[in-house]
Amino acid sequence: MAAVALVAVTAAWGATFVVVQDAVSKVPVMDFLAVRFCVAAAAMLALRPMALRKMGKEGYIRSVWLGLALGLGYITQTYGLQHTSASVSGFITGMFVVLTPVISWLVLGRKTGPNVWRAVLLATLGLAILSVRGGSAGIGELLTLLCAVLFALHIVGLGEWSSKHDIYGLALLQIAFVGGLCLAAAVPNGLTLPPDAGVWGAVALTALVATAFAFIIQTWAQSLMSPARAAVIMTMEPVFAGFFAVLLAGDQLTLRIILGGMLVLAAMILTEVKPGTSLKRLEI
Repeated sequence: MAAVALVAVTAAWGATFVVVQDAVSKVPVMDFLAVRFCVAAAAMLALRPMALRKMGKEGYIRSVWLGLALGLGYITQTYGLQHTSASVSGFITGMFVVLTPVISWLVLGRKTGPNVWRAVLLATLGLAILSVRGGSAGIGELLTLLCAVLFALHIVGLGEWSSKHDIYGLALLQIAFVGGLCLAAAVPNGLTLPPDAGVWGAVALTALVATAFAFIIQTWAQSLMSPARAAVIMTMEPVFAGFFAVLLAGDQLTLRIILGGMLVLAAMILTEVKPGTSLKRLEI
């Protein structure tokens, strides 16, 4: 159920790409992120105002570290996009699937099984096919690589701490901290609020569904699975983004999208196969 729920989260993230793409043509990306995360945090606090009482001092400190990694990940990704193509950015960001088991091993001493490493390889190949159409090396790529490291740190930290604290409170504090970071990054240039009902609709959709709901589910799901397994499942996000772009935005369904998506899907399925299981025993 945790794996299915996390797939649903990646579907929600992928579906919002089409909506966000139109919204950020009218509002600066950092301003949109600030409003999105602040609205999500406000909605969550209004729904359960007493949730933070269960966190304790340690919960607050860990939430700050998780929010810092996640928020700086979004910020470095945004500034990196100003110096590199969206396709290259998408692939480098997706490298968190490789970095997550590495960081988990280096920092926590957690070993990763052979099936997960095979899944990481498949997912990386799938992401490359989905995203890369040429590239270069420069400040944009370095900033985006830093983003991938930060996202991997967030996944590892969430996997380590989510089972030790109130799920709702932990998700709320992370989102609030990300909102504060994005707000601090946006204010020096003057905060631009959504100019019309369409952009406010995009804010509502991304804040309530793709942020508040999604991060509660992610926090819960990661309390029940390893960070490496979660990272592989989360590579389904660009697959769903491509699917909804074809379905809703009229993008062309290409062989590249089909092949890349199938490899990422195969990687996700591989993480569900127990080590030593014979292919003849798999029921499809």
